[in-house]
Amino acid sequence: MSIFLLFFQDNGGGGSSLFTMLPLLAIIFAIFYFLVIRPQQKQQQQLQEMISNLKINDEVVTNGGIIGKIKEIRETSFIIQSAEKTFLEVGKSAVIGRKAEEKK
Repeated sequence: MSIFLLFFQDNGGGGSSLFTMLPLLAIIFAIFYFLVIRPQQKQQQQLQEMISNLKINDEVVTNGGIIGKIKEIRETSFIIQSAEKTFLEVGKSAVIGRKAEEKK
């Protein structure tokens, strides 16, 4: 609560001092970093690691909702089989995860 009082503190000059606003801005940035930026970077790193570990016959889901089995791995894309005779080439960046195993 006292941090916010620093922001509204009147220093007699009519304007707030840069030295009183700087700690408040630093704290807001730190909170934003630890609640938004860092978790997103960690999630992106896990996704890139998962994509690099994919191999032939792994079932994947794309960001368009297509589910298929990897049949060929290229430098920047995968060839996936989504139906018996349907093959699609999708970019590696379009893959968002592996297909969840169905429990019987």
